[in-house]
Amino acid sequence: MSTRAAGALLALLSAVCFGLVPLLGRVAYDGGADAATALLVRFAVASAVLLAVARAVGEPWPARRAVGALLLLGGVGYGLQSLAYFSALERLSPGLTSLLLYAYPAVVVLLTALVHRRAPSPLAAGAVLVATLGVALSVGPVEGGLGLGVALGLAAAAAYALLYVVSPPLLRRAGPLTGAGLVCAATAAFDAAVVGVQGPQWPSGAGAWSALVAVGLVGGAVAVTAFFAALTRLAPPEVAVLSTVEPVVALAGAALLLGEPLRGLQVLGGALVLVAVVVLARTGARRDLEVEVEA
Repeated sequence: MSTRAAGALLALLSAVCFGLVPLLGRVAYDGGADAATALLVRFAVASAVLLAVARAVGEPWPARRAVGALLLLGGVGYGLQSLAYFSALERLSPGLTSLLLYAYPAVVVLLTALVHRRAPSPLAAGAVLVATLGVALSVGPVEGGLGLGVALGLAAAAAYALLYVVSPPLLRRAGPLTGAGLVCAATAAFDAAVVGVQGPQWPSGAGAWSALVAVGLVGGAVAVTAFFAALTRLAPPEVAVLSTVEPVVALAGAALLLGEPLRGLQVLGGALVLVAVVVLARTGARRDLEVEVEA
């Protein structure tokens, strides 16, 4: 399998795992957990598993400067992004929050074009726009929200886009398991500080705790590792567009597992996302989004 094909599969695996997080998170929230506590458990479980597996398979420990950079990436970048997103979710409807977050693929393309001074072609830009439109249709009608919530949602999108652009050179300085484990550990420390300030809200019941642990394993260990590994094999804009599969997975999972009805526009939106992914993967649009990725 080629490096690029492996990167595409990893990006899609990451998107599927991230798409399952809202379904598992709903069970945890229904059991009494709040966002900060759920994030703490998620990243604590993920970091413990990843670092233990990295040691078991003999993955080398990165240099001190690389460790510091990865901890900064997790503690500041990923920690702030996650907190901004879930804080927006507390103020806005889930649909509007998701729509604001999934403005980030277009931001990734713009940031990459600015950094590398290379504008995407009309076909590449069209793939991004089609994917963004598909996400908007999948999310569906949204209710009005507070200005602070909108600002937090856009801040989460901007932070996520920035992570896409700055992560690859840092991640290539460590093994995939160790790198993801360090990022998750720093994010867990950030969330622990937030929980320490506002107080924890632990879930009650085995079902809610099982859901939280599953979020850590699926939406943390597997999703974050696959996401970072994809960023070392593909250009950030490619990973961003492939990741728009995530809300489609979330909607399909809600329909199949939670019995939530799917509207016609949601089905159309999901189809548009898949069309954009296929265009990106099989045509020259992919090459127009590429930047040099070191092996």
